[in-house]
Amino acid sequence: MRFVGRAIVAAWLTIAVAAPWLAPYAPSSQFPDAVYAPPTRVHVWRAGAPVAPFIHRVTMIDPLTRTFATDESSAVALVWFSGGHLITTADRSVPLLLLGADGLGRDFFSRIVYGARLSLSVACAALLVAVLIGGLGGVAAGYFGGVTDHILMRLAEFAIVLPVLYAVLALRAAMPVHLSTPETIVLMAVVFALVSWPMIARGVREIVAAERTSDYVAAAEALGAGPFRIMLRHLAPATFGFIATQSVLLLPMLIIAEATLSFAGLGLPDESPGWGTLLQEAGNLGALGTAPWLLAPAAALFSLVLGVNLSFERSSLGLAANTPLVPTSRHGTHDRAAV
Repeated sequence: MRFVGRAIVAAWLTIAVAAPWLAPYAPSSQFPDAVYAPPTRVHVWRAGAPVAPFIHRVTMIDPLTRTFATDESSAVALVWFSGGHLITTADRSVPLLLLGADGLGRDFFSRIVYGARLSLSVACAALLVAVLIGGLGGVAAGYFGGVTDHILMRLAEFAIVLPVLYAVLALRAAMPVHLSTPETIVLMAVVFALVSWPMIARGVREIVAAERTSDYVAAAEALGAGPFRIMLRHLAPATFGFIATQSVLLLPMLIIAEATLSFAGLGLPDESPGWGTLLQEAGNLGALGTAPWLLAPAAALFSLVLGVNLSFERSSLGLAANTPLVPTSRHGTHDRAAV
């Protein structure tokens, strides 16, 4: 199962990195005659013999009932590696809609592919900031103790007791609604990090406080090593196992948090959609009844979160269980040059 999970995660990372190449169209490209058009069927068989992949032209019959007719007399060839895209159609007026179209006639597959890049960017940026703040804060609290420890841990406890979802919504709602995509990514990453860092800081603080009284720390201090060198060179490595475990647990939560915020209309703008933004249209039961492919972002979200959990759950728990809370022989054999 771990292999399956890692394959899923690797696939989504590849999709996110290669989104402009994999997506047949830009996420904002519209086809007015393809509003809620069904997924395009790709054919590889004609007149009883295999042929190069092609599609038929689909024409809207009634926009009110969202009915379409397929012109089986037409055959539009698919073109590979053209215009910077992996695959597209030879006739640009006939779109390739692998997952159908949305209410504005935009290719839903392309929007999901671009959404993977945006949603993962927000989650990974938030995780990086949370690890940085929580790790440094926890190391400082555990090493210095006293007033520093008291202030940092009270801040962490205050953040922990807040209802996370409501805190995120309140912080985001207090910011400007209309922002560019880069500004929105940075803002959401900061908001998520502000409610996530205490989960890392508290555990790091406990590990560092236990390691603080170890012989190798006393030896480093006797040899003249300063506090910052001791914290970063000697104490911080003891927390890496715990940080890795917490990162594995936080990443799926941050991905879901981004989708939740975007679904509420406070996330990424519509022209640069995240998965939560794409799910907004699925909330319209009238549209969902005739366009079930609008739920595809939910399936993508589920598969990515499942893949992360399957990939790292056992290994991270094992790493956490083996994280030393007492000095190892490596720590205990520091020489003067290392210090």
